[in-house]
Amino acid sequence: MTPLLTEWASRWGVPDYVLADLRKTLLGVDPGPGSVDLGISEAAVQSQARVMASQVGMRLWRNNVGVLPHPETGTPIRFGLANDSAQVNKVLKSGDLIGIRPFRIEQHHVGSVLGQFVSFEVKHAGWKYTGTDREQAQEAWAVLVTSLGGLARFVSDPTTVRSA
Repeated sequence: MTPLLTEWASRWGVPDYVLADLRKTLLGVDPGPGSVDLGISEAAVQSQARVMASQVGMRLWRNNVGVLPHPETGTPIRFGLANDSAQVNKVLKSGDLIGIRPFRIEQHHVGSVLGQFVSFEVKHAGWKYTGTDREQAQEAWAVLVTSLGGLARFVSDPTTVRSA
């Protein structure tokens, strides 16, 4: 998990296997070691995930993140969510797919439908979380979105977006 959560868990004696279960339950991260490529690329998982998400009423868009020089001045222009600076991007990396899903609230809200923010970090089929700096920054984004009521997770199996 993110360093802050790992430190908190250590302070309270929360075992690693409990953190691993929390990561899997909340963020869709399989904490197993290594990475297995089952022949389904990240691009293919992403395309399938977008189709399946649409089938359950979600709308997802590609969130390209990066920096390019302005064609005339050469000034760096940053783009993508949570890419305000190199320092921010190092510790917080927004998901590949960003969108919204209908979310029917309960009777005490008169049955209104609200939109819930959705963010999926797409990985190739068989991907396993290894805790690289990049994965930790992606996880930090997912924790932030989830803590504010959104839905964020890693997706290496496109069928998981239906049950998200």
